Amino acid sequence: MQENIDQLLAHPLGSLLGYFAVAVLGLVVFLSFFEMVTKYNCWEEIRKGNLAVAMATGGKIFGICNILRFSIESGISIYDTMKWAVVGFLLLLLAYFLFEFLTPVFSIDDEIAQDNRAVGLTAMLISVSLSYVIGAAIF
Repeated sequence: MQENIDQLLAHPLGSLLGYFAVAVLGLVVFLSFFEMVTKYNCWEEIRKGNLAVAMATGGKIFGICNILRFSIESGISIYDTMKWAVVGFLLLLLAYFLFEFLTPVFSIDDEIAQDNRAVGLTAMLISVSLSYVIGAAIF
């Protein structure tokens, strides 16, 4: 089975479709993990117009995709891309928990759920910024 997949990935179009599929699947899976750990429902809050949630979620989407980009650029194989993407995502998730832990005067999730845009923007920038640091360490 792996030989057939490797043969498909040897063609540029097959490689594009393979990496695209991995990226979309990774984005869906990793975002669902973030959805499970937040106190609010991201998509329901976005539907209601909560800009803070939209910014925080957008930062997570960008962060996940940026880590996937660096994983793909490592150029080893699609299998290593998936492994590095998981490691990068776990680090991004850890950063989310650290952000909550390092701000003991208020709850990040509560503030974002209440549409505190300053906190939403900060959460977005943390996800985006750390995705570059995590990505740069992927080799």
